[in-house]
Amino acid sequence: MTDGTPRAVLGLAGPPGAGKSTLARALVAHLGEGAAYLPLDGFHLSNAQLERLGLTARKGSEPSFDVWGYVDLLRRVLDETGRDIYVPDFDRTLHEPVAARHVVPPTARLIVTEGNYLACDLPGWREAYVFMGECWYVEAPGEVRRVRLVERQLAGGRDEVRARAWVATNDDPNGEMVEKSRDRCHRILSTIGMDMFNSQQ
Repeated sequence: MTDGTPRAVLGLAGPPGAGKSTLARALVAHLGEGAAYLPLDGFHLSNAQLERLGLTARKGSEPSFDVWGYVDLLRRVLDETGRDIYVPDFDRTLHEPVAARHVVPPTARLIVTEGNYLACDLPGWREAYVFMGECWYVEAPGEVRRVRLVERQLAGGRDEVRARAWVATNDDPNGEMVEKSRDRCHRILSTIGMDMFNSQQ
């Protein structure tokens, strides 16, 4: 992907709980200084903005992201290859986005970005997709994803009843939307067996 260009972006799309961030981090760790991580989750709107927009109960849904800020950062990492570029993240303890947790150094030639909606044919996401040299679809069986998602909510402080309700009313509908973008991706990957992969790194 980086042949003949100073820097390229690899997108990892897929439904919630598919293992996108795990795969992205593993790829960046494997490639070392030649790669950098840029998660879409850093572009979650803050809780204050979600409340203002009436989206508190739909956190993680397509309109709950600053997609245009994400597009601008993708443009920057491709255009500005000679300086450090700081990248936001989402903190699952604070339940808020945080600035500058990650950095894209000048040595990074492959930027690995991941998020649910990267391949969606919707305003903003179409523009983001153009900046990606390739976009891969990461999938896992629905029952596996739901177990992961419930565990994520439990770790975030919800009890089991509320965790399962959140997955059913928020994560599942988001996943159904994302699945419609599968055919726009260049490659389909399964994360089943990735635990074994990670243990060998």
